[in-house]
Amino acid sequence: MVLPSMRVDGKKALVTGAGSGLGKAIAVALAEAGADCAVTELPGRMDSLGPVCASIEAVGRKALALSLELPRIGSIEEAVGGVLAAWGRIDILVNNAGVNIPRPALEVTEEDWDGVLDINLKGLFFTAQKTALAMKNGGGRIINIASQNGVVGYYRRAAYCASKAGVVNLTRVLAIEWAPLGITVNAVGPTFVVTPLTQSTWDDPAMREDLLKRIPLGRVGVPEDVVGAVVFLASPAASLITGHTLLVDGGWTAL
Repeated sequence: MVLPSMRVDGKKALVTGAGSGLGKAIAVALAEAGADCAVTELPGRMDSLGPVCASIEAVGRKALALSLELPRIGSIEEAVGGVLAAWGRIDILVNNAGVNIPRPALEVTEEDWDGVLDINLKGLFFTAQKTALAMKNGGGRIINIASQNGVVGYYRRAAYCASKAGVVNLTRVLAIEWAPLGITVNAVGPTFVVTPLTQSTWDDPAMREDLLKRIPLGRVGVPEDVVGAVVFLASPAASLITGHTLLVDGGWTAL
């Protein structure tokens, strides 16, 4: 056949921040494509992983729920070690966990800045690093969830835009350093996606109007709009793609 497969049958995946929204959808999509999925959440939110694991198991794949508190190195090592102890390897990492603290730039505090950068960039890097150490003998796929705000700016998002721009360029660096290890590193940059965590922003009429006028396709995203890009980058169909950020933005950045 000429058409390469987008299946990931038998692969072992780790998806961070998977208790709801985009992370949950990514984990279930990878399971539907054939992967066993380990999913993480904060220690106080572990109950949210129950339905996620049930959805993974409902399609005949194995699920593993793990605690992860970014950017603590010890917590990252425990999560990666938990997957290795259970399954012996990690083939796919999706760095999805992230936060946003909307604030005018003149009002951003050091605590705000560190809170966003520590999770979105520092935590993402060390999760990738610890996972790559486990992948280095057999290769693997790392997919970082960036944002369209990693390539364009937006009001009240100084720390968030800085962190996601960091993810975009970090993805390039890791791609060139880890290519000799057989590890591809790519990112996905979604537009605004309606999830339980972003619902309150979407419910603001002024914000909704501003978002919609910036998207040529005329609508914001839902998690299902993004998962195809992640599965593609994890699959054999993307074997020659690395260092790339795939924007799923409805045309926002084309304007």
